[in-house]
Amino acid sequence: MEHADVVIVGGAAVGSAAAFFLMSQPDFQGRVLVLEQDPTYAQSATALSAASIRHQFSTPENIWLSQFGSQFIRHIGDYLAVGDDVPDVGFHERGYLFLATSAGLGVLHANHHIQIAQQVDVALLTPEDIRLRYPWMQVDDLAAGSLGLSGEGWLDAYGLMQGLRRKAISLGAEYRSTRALRLHREGGRVLSVSTSDGTEVACGAVINAAGTGARALAQTAGIDLPVEPHKRSVFYFTSSAQLPDCPMVIDPTGAYFRPEGEGFIAGIAPPDDQDPACTDFDVQHELFEEVLWPILAARVPGFEALRLQRSWAGHYDMHVLDHNVILGAHPDVDNLLFANGFSGHGMQQAPAVGRALSELVTYGEYRTLQLQAFGWQRVLEQKPLREINVV
Repeated sequence: MEHADVVIVGGAAVGSAAAFFLMSQPDFQGRVLVLEQDPTYAQSATALSAASIRHQFSTPENIWLSQFGSQFIRHIGDYLAVGDDVPDVGFHERGYLFLATSAGLGVLHANHHIQIAQQVDVALLTPEDIRLRYPWMQVDDLAAGSLGLSGEGWLDAYGLMQGLRRKAISLGAEYRSTRALRLHREGGRVLSVSTSDGTEVACGAVINAAGTGARALAQTAGIDLPVEPHKRSVFYFTSSAQLPDCPMVIDPTGAYFRPEGEGFIAGIAPPDDQDPACTDFDVQHELFEEVLWPILAARVPGFEALRLQRSWAGHYDMHVLDHNVILGAHPDVDNLLFANGFSGHGMQQAPAVGRALSELVTYGEYRTLQLQAFGWQRVLEQKPLREINVV
């Protein structure tokens, strides 16, 4: 039986970030094997996401994760250059603009105080401020807005993922195109991982970064992981409307839109009663026609005549307790580390989470960001760590 010091299940953004940081860690001297069932990443959450990063969260730990993510992206050549080849992830640092009516004003202000305490570069705007900055926007129903002034925006998520993967491989991480079928547990440890290509790999530690497949994998080790796949559709459209300096706009309804190439992308979560756990990739076209388009046209009058060009669907690995990642080892299995339930935030949090996982493997503790709040304890005790700003 072959042996790897660390087996990482899932080679998209989070798994590849963990592989990169482990192989970059001077105090880690071991073999890292990444198991990825789809080397094209065509249906990975990273590739199908809206590819954005923000600091405007309601929990300090989420802010810390994305602050490091922005720093990582800004200095990506220092981290991920392979020879003279530096990944180009096209970071558009345009900010997020959260809009609020009077009903949401209290939450916006409460979040603002948390963000300021964590040195987030953010400004509260009055409706008149918004009108002056963005004269193309309808603001009559608004009470305020919160605009990220730096560190927030969007990028090429696929490029970031491939950059992490390429650098990890250059440092010695091994990738294998196969699916992890089962974790073989004995007492408080996972001894090996069996795969769809018929091999079994003995391991020192396992990192579950399997996205929407994470729950089924955890069950093979006798652990109930409260993470479900929930579909999110993204719509790309063009319009004759001119929106200079357009940020990522988050409407009070939860709808979002931002520039993308010659057009825009937009989306909105379906109503709770129309949002079952599912794994299909069928686009929710009726959501665009009946819900999203009217919201877009009301917020930007020029969008009344938009033209839908294409659309696609991906999945959030949704942590059903509190929409925050479950990070670290389960108390019953000390060498099985989890990084699951990102609820749409995986790409932007991948660099910091990858670094955190490398610290847990190498030192058995966090050395940079103190992320204990994301551990299993609050899950087992059913004490949610609520994230209010879920988009």
